[in-house]
Amino acid sequence: MSDMEFFALYAKHQGALREANAINKTTLFDALAEAGITRVLADFDGEGDSGQIDNIAAYCGDAVREIPNATLSLQQVSWGSDKRDTRRATLPESVEQLCYDYLEQEHGGWENNDGAFGEFTFEVAEKRVELAFNARYSDSVHSSHSF
Repeated sequence: MSDMEFFALYAKHQGALREANAINKTTLFDALAEAGITRVLADFDGEGDSGQIDNIAAYCGDAVREIPNATLSLQQVSWGSDKRDTRRATLPESVEQLCYDYLEQEHGGWENNDGAFGEFTFEVAEKRVELAFNARYSDSVHSSHSF
């Protein structure tokens, strides 16, 4: 596969991922509102070629709420594809999946090398997702002298 073919395939994949994320966001916010949840916080951390969502906390106002296990239909785009498939997931799994999909959309490779960490905030009334993203990196400065 040539570089041009790869970049064309990647652009199609990213377009399909953005479309799926928009659909999934609407589906997820509707379900969160129906469950009486006003805000969700999700932490993530990654490095060394792996990463995970560490914690998901839901709130109604300032009170912690458990996310119900209602089942949703989500759009999914496999890596290297521009085709969307439908899959079923619980509401907690849907929050986690949308976080992973937004990370792929905006910061592909966030889990590689030194990785990244941060937090998603889902503001249900505004139907808004905020991503606080912190990339880690190593720096090296080399000098060589011959006198």
